[in-house]
Amino acid sequence: MNYLKLREEPLKTAVFKDFFSNYDYTQIGNIDFVICRSASVSPATGADSVKSILWAEAKQGKSHDIFESFVQLILTIGKEKTFEKYLPPKYIGAFDAEKFAFIEYHKIQHVFYQNDFNWNVASSNHETKEFKQLHALCERQLSENSILFKYASDSKELQKFIKLNFKSVESDSVKISVTKNNFVFVFQKWCESVKDSIAVDWEKAQKSGIIPADFFLADLLSSENESLKENLFVVLKKTKYELAKRIDDMGFLTSMSVGFLDNQRDHRNFWAVYERPPKEEYWDYIIGRRDLLVPQDIRERKGSFFTPQKWVEKSLQYLADVLGENWQDEYYIWDCCAGTGNLLNGLTNYRNVWASTLDKADVDVMIDRIHNGWNMFENHVFQMDFLNDDFSKCPEELQEIINDPKKREKLVIYINPPYAEAPSRIFEKDGKIAVEQSATNKKYANLLGQGNRELFTQFFTRIYFEIPGCVLAEFSKLKHLQGQHFVDFRKFFLAKLEKMFVVPANTFDNVKGSFPIGFIIWDTSKKEKFTIISSDVFSKEGEKIGNKNFYSYDNAEYINEWIKPVRGKRSDFILGKFPFMGNDFQQQSIIQINHEKMVYNKAAGQFLITPQNLIWACVYFAVRKTIVATWLNDRDQFFAPNKDWEKDEEFQSNCLIWTLFNNNIQSEYGENHWIPFSEHEVGCKNAFKSDFMHRFINGEVEIKTEATLFDAETTKKSKKMVFSPAAQAVYDAGLELWRYYHAQKNANPDASFYDIRKYFQGETNGRMNASSEDEKYTALIQDLRAKMKVLAAKIAEKVYKYGFLK
Repeated sequence: MNYLKLREEPLKTAVFKDFFSNYDYTQIGNIDFVICRSASVSPATGADSVKSILWAEAKQGKSHDIFESFVQLILTIGKEKTFEKYLPPKYIGAFDAEKFAFIEYHKIQHVFYQNDFNWNVASSNHETKEFKQLHALCERQLSENSILFKYASDSKELQKFIKLNFKSVESDSVKISVTKNNFVFVFQKWCESVKDSIAVDWEKAQKSGIIPADFFLADLLSSENESLKENLFVVLKKTKYELAKRIDDMGFLTSMSVGFLDNQRDHRNFWAVYERPPKEEYWDYIIGRRDLLVPQDIRERKGSFFTPQKWVEKSLQYLADVLGENWQDEYYIWDCCAGTGNLLNGLTNYRNVWASTLDKADVDVMIDRIHNGWNMFENHVFQMDFLNDDFSKCPEELQEIINDPKKREKLVIYINPPYAEAPSRIFEKDGKIAVEQSATNKKYANLLGQGNRELFTQFFTRIYFEIPGCVLAEFSKLKHLQGQHFVDFRKFFLAKLEKMFVVPANTFDNVKGSFPIGFIIWDTSKKEKFTIISSDVFSKEGEKIGNKNFYSYDNAEYINEWIKPVRGKRSDFILGKFPFMGNDFQQQSIIQINHEKMVYNKAAGQFLITPQNLIWACVYFAVRKTIVATWLNDRDQFFAPNKDWEKDEEFQSNCLIWTLFNNNIQSEYGENHWIPFSEHEVGCKNAFKSDFMHRFINGEVEIKTEATLFDAETTKKSKKMVFSPAAQAVYDAGLELWRYYHAQKNANPDASFYDIRKYFQGETNGRMNASSEDEKYTALIQDLRAKMKVLAAKIAEKVYKYGFLK
């Protein structure tokens, strides 16, 4: 059938009939296309037992980015938490009239357990920051692991794939199998059905690091109610659980074992539905991804993340470059925040390697890995809270190395420390309350200053002072190199930065955001103040894409310090305002010019724009906004410029014109002073309430200067603007847009640029839509934006020339 002629619903029907006719088709939430073995509901298990094989996103036509369709599906699933209500399928998919793509669910399931991700956005809006963030997070997995078939050329291959991978009937057992795709779902159901029947005070247990996941794993990895893996933190012994250590002060009914409150009734009923143990091929994966079963508040508190294997391998190459090819035989290695030990994969001489971690359950995972073939030595793995515990917790041989100055110089502290950050007083919601409280913080708080809120800098501080002379090889954010709040840290942390590379943060599992993570090798025996480093830069695929300079920025005057002295007063004639938010690209999206009466970002200081400082404001705004924020420049800082910009009238007018078509002024809040045209030019049938900007551009505005001790108040006219060709092109494109808007019957005479866009694009749930159905408007706005990009490039050249950026 020619699918190209079909709308979405007929397309779904046709695809089902042509490829999935041996299966059932059902509806689950807002997922477009659900294929299952059986859509019937079992009385014993309810609706959540529908055995899906495929959840897919459908699109009519063929001009669709298949990855964007996947991301839309993931947003739909995440928003509705479908994975908590229904058994996840083996595959998720995306298709249109030309092609069908699949990816195994377990490849992307970790995405649903991100900390602090906002799922409450329209999944169909591909322009939201959440959609773009999710696209960046998933793109590598989708590109590397999805399988694509085109109907025209791969129809037989698609049918064969479905036949081999989708089973139309249940295998041996009527019970539900537990796999790497659905074990998180099964755990959630276990928590609902079994957890409260276990004689545990969970609140007290959690404080000692014992969580429901440990009991679930004891259940899951068992046969006939006996755990098959004795070295789990908790093991099931018929009618009770046994724990790895005495915890009788934690609220359990017995000191060494834990029973049930209901004679094991709920436990029996639950495991009558789900098959255990799972296939042995899944055991290592499930134990290794125990983090997906950890409550979100604990994940956030620990702030710990898995290091991707490709960056582990890259870091070992860099260590060999700095320390020599035989470094693993010549140096000792200690990962003091090891988690489950994945950073240590790839090492060759485990005689010289130690691993410690905060979580006893993670220690048990590492020991289990040792029993299953990992070459690490069991006595080299131990539990230690590095920020609170004394070094006496370390094995004796490691203590000897720490206490011997000569041996310390051969000790490599090799870590990916937690990135958890305590909130500032202003932005409490952006951090983890009290996460910074530790013995290390208490001991060194007077040196760390505001940098004490970051856990990773606490690790570095203790290492620097208490293991002096060692080599520190660390994965971290770059705040300690560049951050304004880490000046105090850089004063005492005197070590030679030998070599580094940076990669996108979102290549790390469970890390959100678009910023760089660096692997940095420090020699703490060499006392040097960090000022600059040329770092290698790698793409998310692991390809080197160039080099970038990173600076300490110490003793620099930042852009906000430069602009503050010229801000207006409430008594002035106010044109608008923008918030002060940091000095780096990270805050770029927050910098907006709004009407003075619009409530926006109360937490930040406000710069009031007046006729006297209008040019300064536009220069500041254009400088902060014209260069696109990327993961690589995210922490780059903006500075006070040299004075050459004050003589460059073309640069000033470029910034003014760029700002006129980028501000967020909305006329609903009051007079709009930002219309650059006259009523006659745009064909408006009424007078504007304010023609300030048109008169300012034409040199017709009287501007007062303040009186000083030596000079009286004066008044002078604004200087008539002369536009560069690039600025004139933007002005002319904007004029055509205004003319088209004022040709509409119900045009608002005082409409701002924002108002015009909203008029043509409309809004959904209070947010402006990304596009318009008006073809002429679409052409006009696209033309304007194209010319804006040219103008932005002209401004960007001067941003570096005048020293706003290094």
